[in-house]
Amino acid sequence: MFITYLRRELRRRRKAALVVASGLALGIALVIVVTSVSSGMSKAQDKVLQSLYGLGTDMTVTKAAEATAAAERPRFRFDARNEDSEEEQSSDRVMVQGFQTLASSTVDEVGEQSGVADAVGGLSLQVLKVSGQFTRGQFQQDGQGGGPEAAQPSPQGRVQGGGADFDVNSYTVYGTDVTEPALGPLTSSEITSGRTFRTTETDAEVAVADSAYAKEKKLETGDTVTVKGTKYEIVGIATATSGDAAANLYIPLRQAQTLADAEDKVTTIYVKATDSQRIDGVKSEIRKNIPGTTVTTSADLADTVSGSLSTASSLASGVGRWLSATVLVAAFLVAGLLTSSAVSRRVREFGTLKALGWTSGRVTRQVVGEAVVNGLVGGALGIALGLAGAYAVTAAGPTLQAQLGGGTGGPGGGGAGGPGGGAGGPGRQAAQTLEVALSAPVNLTTLVLAVGLAVAGGLVAGAFGARRASRLRPADALRRVE
Repeated sequence: MFITYLRRELRRRRKAALVVASGLALGIALVIVVTSVSSGMSKAQDKVLQSLYGLGTDMTVTKAAEATAAAERPRFRFDARNEDSEEEQSSDRVMVQGFQTLASSTVDEVGEQSGVADAVGGLSLQVLKVSGQFTRGQFQQDGQGGGPEAAQPSPQGRVQGGGADFDVNSYTVYGTDVTEPALGPLTSSEITSGRTFRTTETDAEVAVADSAYAKEKKLETGDTVTVKGTKYEIVGIATATSGDAAANLYIPLRQAQTLADAEDKVTTIYVKATDSQRIDGVKSEIRKNIPGTTVTTSADLADTVSGSLSTASSLASGVGRWLSATVLVAAFLVAGLLTSSAVSRRVREFGTLKALGWTSGRVTRQVVGEAVVNGLVGGALGIALGLAGAYAVTAAGPTLQAQLGGGTGGPGGGGAGGPGGGAGGPGRQAAQTLEVALSAPVNLTTLVLAVGLAVAGGLVAGAFGARRASRLRPADALRRVE
C-alpha cells in the first residue's frame, strides 16, 4: 500500500517533485564540483612541491649560507699562445650552490634520530663553462705617397682583425647517493630512455641527464659530457614528472664531491619518517639535536607557493566551500518549504485518509517517504551534473601558475647560490614559475557525500511536510468539501 500510494502521488505531482529534486540537484552538484576542484588543487600543489622534494621525502635538512660571507668570484685563465692556432680553449668552474655544506657524518646523525626511517645526502653544484678561441691579428704596414720612396716599407702600420670569441655556459649538476635509489630528488623523475644508476656505481663516471637539457644539447644515451676535464657517459634520460627538474645532470655523489673539492660534504639531507603522523616530532628532534640546521617539511614549502595556483586554492577552499554550503542550505530550505506547501494543498486528501482510519504516524511516514524519494532523485541528478562539471574542468585543463622560493633559497631558505642563481632543486634561489594543469578528480568519498546530502535533503524536506501533516484533522477535510 505504501509503495503503491507513493508511486501514484509522485506520478500525479511530477512538476512539484521535479522542482524539489532540481533544487537539491543544483546544491549537490556545486558541492561535488567544489570538492573535486579542491582535490585537484591539492594534487597540483603536490606536483609543484615534488619539484623540490623527491617522492617519499618527508623533510629536508640544510644549513643556510652565512649572509656575511663574500661570494666567491670564479676566475678563468687561458694560455696566450704565440703560434697561430684555431684550437678552442675552455675552462670549467664548479661551485657548491645554495647552502653551506654539511659534513657527510651529519647524514648518519640525522638517520639515528628517533622517528627517522632513512636519510640520504645530496650535493648541489653550479658549473660555469667558458669556451672559445683567440685569433691573432695581422699587422698591415702603411705606404707613403708616390715615387721611388713609395716602394720602401714604412715603419708605421696597424693591426687588423684578431681578438677573442668566448661563450659562457651555465648548468646545474646534482650529486646523488646512488646507494639509496628510493629517496632523493631523482625519484621525482621518470627514466624515459636508458637506465638509472646502479647501486654499485658510487664512484663511476656516469650521468643521467634531464630530458629538457638533453634535448637542448642534443644528448642521447651513450653520449658523453665533459665536466671539469672528466668525461661522463650518459646512461639515462630522465623526465621530471612534476614539470620542473632538480638539475640538468645527475652524477654519483662521490664524483660530485670530487669535482667541487668538497670531500665528504653535502648540501641537502633528504629524510623519510617512519610514520607520517610523526613528521612534526621528527622535525623538532632534528632541530634540537643537530643545532644550526634548518629542517623543512612539505607543509612549510606549501606556505611559500604563490601565484594563481595559491589564489585559486584559497578561493576553492574558502569562498567556494562557503558558497556551496550556502546554496545547499538554501536548497534544503526551499525543498522543505515546497514540501510543506504541497502538504497544505493536500489537506482534504490527508483529512479524508485520517477519516478512513489512517493514523498521524502513517500520514507522516507517507510524506517523509515522498520527500526522501525526491531527495534521491535530486541526488542522482546532482551527481550527474557534478560529474559533468568536474569532467568539463578536467577537459578544459586550465593552466595555473605557481611561484616557488623567491628569496627563500629553496627548502630551509638562506644562502646565495652561484652565478646564474635560480637553478632548480634543493639549491633553488630565485623564484621559480611553474605551470600546472588543473584537474577535478571525483573520488568515492565525494560520491558517498553526495548520496548522504541527497538523503539529508529529503529528510529535511520531509520533516517540514510531516510537521504540517501531523497537525491535520479529519474536520479540516470537511471544510474543504465544496
